[in-house]
Amino acid sequence: MIQKNRYSLAVAACAVLTLAGCASETKVTRVDAGVVTDLSGRWNDTDSRMVAESMVKEALQYPWLGNFSSAKHRQPVVVVGTVLNNSHEHINVQTFISDLERELTNSQKVTFVAGKGERDEIRTERKEQAMYASEDTQKAPGKETGADYMMKGTIATILDEADGTKAVFYQVDLQMIDLENNAKVWYGQKKIKKVVEKKRTVF
Repeated sequence: MIQKNRYSLAVAACAVLTLAGCASETKVTRVDAGVVTDLSGRWNDTDSRMVAESMVKEALQYPWLGNFSSAKHRQPVVVVGTVLNNSHEHINVQTFISDLERELTNSQKVTFVAGKGERDEIRTERKEQAMYASEDTQKAPGKETGADYMMKGTIATILDEADGTKAVFYQVDLQMIDLENNAKVWYGQKKIKKVVEKKRTVF
């Protein structure tokens, strides 16, 4: 009987040790937002920021900007339109659009105006002001600044995978379109290729 109890205790102890060995521990490390953390190989915040910076810089170096400023004697007014996600991944396109908007605004080379969704909210605010705000503080309709150009584009991917290794090819295409005549005054393309290898653990 004593031997049987000892055996039971030994089994129980082994079970406890096994569970303890399998227990996972979560560790969170706070890092600077600018640090590259490419963990999965998927599109991430670094890709979004770097592509936006590179492509806006390229767009503003092309002749359309100088030609417009010389002809109109003012900065062109730009709005960001739709960026379609044609990739195999779930990509937060709005984050990329925000990065584009930031770069355009901070460049101080163009006048940037709010996009469609933001305009709807602002127009609602003006309507409410007309009803509830004092006349000397109301903002009248019909005084919006119309955009001269719209930037829009797509994000696409090509995936190649074999034996635990995959290559992901990202292609971002952006266009600057003249809203008066639909002419494409700039066409930019940025490519990113990532190779992701999964290491196999042999027991």
